[in-house]
Amino acid sequence: MKKILIIAFILFSIQMYAQTNEGTVYFTRTTYWTKMNNQLSYLSKQEKEKMTYMFAGKDDWKEYMLLHYNDNESKYVASEEKSEESEGYAWRKEEFSVARNFTKNTMLDVFEILGKTYIIEDSLQTPNWKILNDIKEVAGHICMKAMIEDTLKKQKIIAWFAQDIPSNAGPERLWGLPGLILELDINDGTVLIQASKIESKKLTQELAPPKKLKGKKMNEVAYQEMLKKIIQEKIKEERNPFWFIRY
Repeated sequence: MKKILIIAFILFSIQMYAQTNEGTVYFTRTTYWTKMNNQLSYLSKQEKEKMTYMFAGKDDWKEYMLLHYNDNESKYVASEEKSEESEGYAWRKEEFSVARNFTKNTMLDVFEILGKTYIIEDSLQTPNWKILNDIKEVAGHICMKAMIEDTLKKQKIIAWFAQDIPSNAGPERLWGLPGLILELDINDGTVLIQASKIESKKLTQELAPPKKLKGKKMNEVAYQEMLKKIIQEKIKEERNPFWFIRY
């Protein structure tokens, strides 16, 4: 009976979204800094004490993100909703956007790292997902489970995607599943990116590329090499590299 209800729900949702397969997903991105620090064996005592002081027992720091999508494109950006602030540190909004064009097979990402802006332009490489049998509900949609690993950042990433929303898009830099990704779990809950609301609507300028881009341009290989260098440097300094780059 349960399987019949799930199938009926998926078929109903597919029919509902077939007319307007575009819109905006609202995500909450929660980082658990204490859990992250405990996983990093190379951190100095000073670094751990600093992080403990900064978060003062409240280490679940939230950011709010938007994913605009349609059949051909997606764009992931920070919401205008203010992210949380921790004691002793005022967070500021940095340059950040992740754009995918599935028809042209191109990407255009803009990141600010260590005070400098980088523009990553390249062709898309399909992520090597492993689709699993588990299902659960996320934001009112029955989602299937998939897994992938980031060997550079040493992350195991679980994704939950909704087959009834036929889009290859997803939050962060992840995409390429047969359905819109509505949740990401990085390293057993160290970072959780969860959809809170989905607006099915006609998009206007949300997917438009930035009019002016200022920063250092590079391809994906060069970007990964830069991240690798930063991670190696911070490990030598016994500091958390993800205080400087996105986890």
